[in-house]
Amino acid sequence: MVHTEAREVVLASNNEGKLREFSAILADAGIRMVAQGELGVPEAEEPHITFVENALAKARHASQHTGRPALADDSGLCVPALGGAPGVYSARYASMGGGEKSDLANNMRLVSHLQGIDDHRAFYVAVLVYVEGPDDPCPLVAEGRWHGKIIAEPRGGNGFGYDPHFWLPEEGCTVAELDPAQKNRSSHRARALARLLDQLREGGA
Repeated sequence: MVHTEAREVVLASNNEGKLREFSAILADAGIRMVAQGELGVPEAEEPHITFVENALAKARHASQHTGRPALADDSGLCVPALGGAPGVYSARYASMGGGEKSDLANNMRLVSHLQGIDDHRAFYVAVLVYVEGPDDPCPLVAEGRWHGKIIAEPRGGNGFGYDPHFWLPEEGCTVAELDPAQKNRSSHRARALARLLDQLREGGA
């Protein structure tokens, strides 16, 4: 069940953007997120080719180092016309091709790979894994997807990652043009979190 008092859960990430999003969404559920870096937890390896395997590895790693419940997400952008790329490599997409590791470089590589391709459909995916402890035999797993398409020219100053190039037809704008509160309600992570909270309410934690 979801506890009424604030309980501390380690976020298995040091990404400030993710910490802001998770904190904003989970505060109402009585959960206070703490980034693993504040507790001296080193980054976990992410050797797997699927989102769920990477998220589970990160959650167990953070819980092992802190002895506390942990929540991890592995999320990224998938473009069907590119065989699902950048996928689990979204954060380091450009560096895999010899470029620098930055949002700008990642976006430039993505747009260049879509030149000459008509199908620009894409979706953000987030897989969340929550563990009560490092040896939790029944981790909670939830997935959310957010569909849109990639545009060549960036628009908007909010968000991070691929947000300036991720066009939402139903909104008539990019994710980076959304108000942060609206993004928190609509994003792939918000959808995954809604499913995770349902599991927590059903007695998963």
